[in-house]
Amino acid sequence: MLGPRNLITDVEGIRVGNAHDAALASGVTVALFDSFAVTSCAIHGGAPGTRETDLLEPDKMVPGINGIVLSGGSAFGLDAASGVQAALREKGVGFAVRDVRVPLVSQAVIFDLLNGGNKDWGRYPPYRELGYEAVQKMGLDFPLGTVGGGYGATTANLKGGLGSASAVTSTGHTVGALVIVNSIASAVIGDGPHFWAGGFEENGEFGGLGLPQKIEPEKRKLIWKGGPQPATTIALVATDAVLTKGLAKRLAIAAHGGLARGLRFAHALFDGDTVFAASTGRRPLKDEPTEFTEMTAIATDCLTRAIARGVYEATALPYPDAQPAWRDHFSKEWQD
Repeated sequence: MLGPRNLITDVEGIRVGNAHDAALASGVTVALFDSFAVTSCAIHGGAPGTRETDLLEPDKMVPGINGIVLSGGSAFGLDAASGVQAALREKGVGFAVRDVRVPLVSQAVIFDLLNGGNKDWGRYPPYRELGYEAVQKMGLDFPLGTVGGGYGATTANLKGGLGSASAVTSTGHTVGALVIVNSIASAVIGDGPHFWAGGFEENGEFGGLGLPQKIEPEKRKLIWKGGPQPATTIALVATDAVLTKGLAKRLAIAAHGGLARGLRFAHALFDGDTVFAASTGRRPLKDEPTEFTEMTAIATDCLTRAIARGVYEATALPYPDAQPAWRDHFSKEWQD
């Protein structure tokens, strides 16, 4: 069963904000937790760009964090977390150390420096201000596609973007996914229009095409972004279930299956595929092994679907050589 919004914000205790710069062709997406959320992560790509991920390991001290940043800008984009910290500090939010509060914000970035936008930003990149702006736009509803951290995202053959999805487990726990699809590979089978995620679609959320009757060998041919160009799909999966840090780590590991299912292919040498997993701790697990196992499967499904939604909802950037969006090629054809 889907959540009411079919967004990660169906998980109680999470809000999302987006900010982007059209001239820069890049942006920032921020997911904030209403209170400290138990969070871990799994990094399976060969070229990740991250900030404050070590503290998410189960053996580290902090019990939870304030938020996750998913940003464009490659290593330059890691400044976005500083802007988020500044906004949270103004609100008095953070980990208490005597009379000081330190906002704890973890981050992952995508490589979007070659998408045609103007990256001549001078001495300092603009991501800190974009991170601060995204916090001012927090809410439960937000658009998908070419927005926030997904503004400048691309895949091997179509425009990428920001995606999200949610579902409810058989025992009533809500699970959601938030993703920036900037894959080195493709989200569609062959030249499209079918998505690799087609078998997991709910209520026509990315076109209602399902899967083709047969996937011919030529449609399985590998394609990827040319040359040694990094590319990354970064995501957050979340649940309202009470999880330990160890279980959050396991959830992040399991959810990577959504990348492998929604894309052809994932976890490559030149990408930095990273998945965060967070628990807002609103509903306990009664039968932990059974309920958590189902949760890992549902979270993986949500991430698979979110990937297709991010590409399906995207619009092309306004540059002569910009990648086309899925809708540019297929929307009209399949509506007729």
